[in-house]
Amino acid sequence: MINMLQLAIPKITGDLIDALQYETIDTKGLNTHGIIIIVIAVLILVLHYLSRLYLIGASNLFEYNMRNDLFKHLLSLSMKFFDKKSVGELMALSVNDMNAIRMAMMRGIIMIVNTTFLLIASIIILTRTIDVRLTVIAFMPFPILIIVMMKFGKIIHTRFKTVQQSFADLTSVAQENISGIRVIKAFAQEEEEIWRFKQANEKNYEVNMSLVKVQGLFLPLIHFITSCSFLIVLIYGGNLVITGEITLGNFIAFNSYIGLMIRPIAFIGMIINFIQRGKASFGRIEQLFAEPPAQEFCAVDQVGSVKKGHIVFKNLTFSYDKQEKPVLKNINLDITPGKTVGIIGKIGSGKSTAANLVLKVYSPCQRGELLIDGVDILDIPAQILREKIGYVPQENFLFSDTIKENVAFTAQAVSEKEIIDATKTSQIYDSIVSLPKGFDTMLGEKGVNLSGGQKQRISIARALIKSPDILILDDCLSAVDTKTEQRIIEGLKQEMHKRTCIIIAHRISTVQYADEIVVLHDGCIVERGTHESLLQKEGHYHQIYQQQLLNDKEVL
Repeated sequence: MINMLQLAIPKITGDLIDALQYETIDTKGLNTHGIIIIVIAVLILVLHYLSRLYLIGASNLFEYNMRNDLFKHLLSLSMKFFDKKSVGELMALSVNDMNAIRMAMMRGIIMIVNTTFLLIASIIILTRTIDVRLTVIAFMPFPILIIVMMKFGKIIHTRFKTVQQSFADLTSVAQENISGIRVIKAFAQEEEEIWRFKQANEKNYEVNMSLVKVQGLFLPLIHFITSCSFLIVLIYGGNLVITGEITLGNFIAFNSYIGLMIRPIAFIGMIINFIQRGKASFGRIEQLFAEPPAQEFCAVDQVGSVKKGHIVFKNLTFSYDKQEKPVLKNINLDITPGKTVGIIGKIGSGKSTAANLVLKVYSPCQRGELLIDGVDILDIPAQILREKIGYVPQENFLFSDTIKENVAFTAQAVSEKEIIDATKTSQIYDSIVSLPKGFDTMLGEKGVNLSGGQKQRISIARALIKSPDILILDDCLSAVDTKTEQRIIEGLKQEMHKRTCIIIAHRISTVQYADEIVVLHDGCIVERGTHESLLQKEGHYHQIYQQQLLNDKEVL
């Protein structure tokens, strides 16, 4: 409708000029033509506003839905995916690539529709009402225009993909530095990190300039070719007016139509720019959506569930990649409900891997079995399994929210008493109430305004409050002193007999009260038993015990 109205104005103007030239119009007729043109202009204004509102709203809605789908898909992916991808790259996909797609959907579609309609409609009007020869000559430069657009389109697509990847790398460096600012300052590495960021930023600048050079030549070249068309019309059409083959009004109308076409045709360069950027970004996002959700490794012919928390490892061997050597080798372990098992060993012995397998973060499908309540863990959906597990990881993550909300994070509906009880058990209650706002204290990013020990104890409270059937503590007491550790363990003893507990630790003081202690070395169970029985064997456990005693004496 808008384009049809725009096409009417040159015809009305041409007729008006011819009428003035041949003196076939009076003042009333002149005023009537003026009013018609003003009415058309107002209608174009209103319709432009409404169309932009609709199309921009549609593109924003598309971006909204796609970003929701992207975030939902991200949360469904396995840890193997996040082990390979940096936070910066995922942020670039979620923000920069999404914006490129939105621009392609919004401005790209508007320009394509406008250009196509105006081009076809103008050709029909020009050939039927003015002059076929002039129309053919006016469009002579257009094959060259098409060739230029095709060539430059491919180059823009390739270079924009490089730009997006460079932006992802730059975002990763910035994110790492902001997250690790305390470490950087503690080791006085500001200059080195400034240099590293400068290098990434310089690369980003160079690839952006590489794209700008193409775009800088592309758009002026499009304008030059379309201007050649306008010049041909002026010269050849002027001669037709002189020889009397077309009227002055038709000549002006023809130039107006060419002007109408030149602007959207000149925008073809921008269209290709937006479309190629959107295409490159969509390709990157499409790769992300092609990543299979973590649940795909489940065999759900008969869905199992967790009822008691009986964990059995049967001849289980696991490696993160089939090409790598196993992290766990032939593990056999039976953990009955109400039993507490401590797992100890050197760094890299496979302790945390065992916990991740129970959590189904990784699929234990290389060899052997992992059973929960007699059901193969592969037959239990991850969500059902994790709802029954309370997990405290080595790296405690707290959200930028109140302490109360962080503690209640895993529970659907929880009372204030339950929050208080959980924090008392984890020995953090006194520290919380001593704060000016108590449980309503807002935490900085990752709980930056708390000590390592405080974060660990809040994480323990968060795991306890969901009353899990299985409780996994993965070296979560490493940041507290020995006295606090003993108080926490004493508080946990009341909780441990109600559920299956796995305590992973480096310190023997953390696991010495467990019903059974398993010693891992190079992915194998080398010893197992109680604290006293293992000390009597004078093996790996005894060596660790003696070394820790020696370290404690050196500290004193």
